[in-house]
Amino acid sequence: MTVSEFRGVYPAMTTPFYEDGSIDFETLRADARRLADAGVDGLVPVGSTGESATLSHDEHIEVVEAVIDAVGDDVPVIAGSGSNNTREALELSRRSAEAGADALLLISPYYNKPEPAGMYEHYRTIADEVDLPQIVYNVPGRTGQNIAVDTAVDLASHPNILGYKAASGDLSQVSEIVERTQDEDFAVLAGDDGLILPTLSVGGTGTISVVANIEPERTVDMVHSALADDYEHARERHHELGPLMRALFWETNPIPVNEAMDIRGYGPGNVRLPLTRLSEDLRDDLAAVLDDLDPVEVEA
Repeated sequence: MTVSEFRGVYPAMTTPFYEDGSIDFETLRADARRLADAGVDGLVPVGSTGESATLSHDEHIEVVEAVIDAVGDDVPVIAGSGSNNTREALELSRRSAEAGADALLLISPYYNKPEPAGMYEHYRTIADEVDLPQIVYNVPGRTGQNIAVDTAVDLASHPNILGYKAASGDLSQVSEIVERTQDEDFAVLAGDDGLILPTLSVGGTGTISVVANIEPERTVDMVHSALADDYEHARERHHELGPLMRALFWETNPIPVNEAMDIRGYGPGNVRLPLTRLSEDLRDDLAAVLDDLDPVEVEA
């Protein structure tokens, strides 16, 4: 995989669970095939949306293997393999590589709140040891620590660090990273659904997206239109998706998207504790938002 392939739409996949909390691998494989058939550019299992924090290491790798098995060579699979423990992230990254992942998505260390030097050494250590393309994932709302722009720019010079998932909500920061890495083999991907189009407008190359689980065709159409400089059409899609993008964050992700999957018949809405199912009143509202989206028509 080269950075040119970090373009387009990469759904941050959900992990389907049975009522008893075990993983529904049959539904997982079917969902991977559904998304691939919808024209996405790759798949991202076991990230935040995939509830990686509540999976054992063995379950984590089993999910990666199941998605790879489902789609074969049709689309690349970018495995979430981050942790707040560098040794643990390195182990997950190595095992994901052995399982056949095409690239890695690494959330920044959470809870410990490392200084910029520690953040840099965390990513450099993994990139030195695992020879796969890697995406740095900045989501301070979950981790409690923002990756400094200077750190992201320094990491972009590493031959295995080829991307940055921007989920800080700070478009100015995203724009500066794009600006300062233009001479590197480095892609910036939107991690906030509501900022996909603005991120593309300042030079981003795609998105690792939650809404793409529910509306993959519309999301692909929006992103590919923007990448082709058809911003008028891309804006139309952006505004069509706006109500759903917001609804999917009414409660903590992935609670609403799992419920939307259930409403659409794509998979169960179950989540693992300490997360709980979406409240009934919000489920009705979410169903109404989904009903307002007519079947998509995308020109070939």
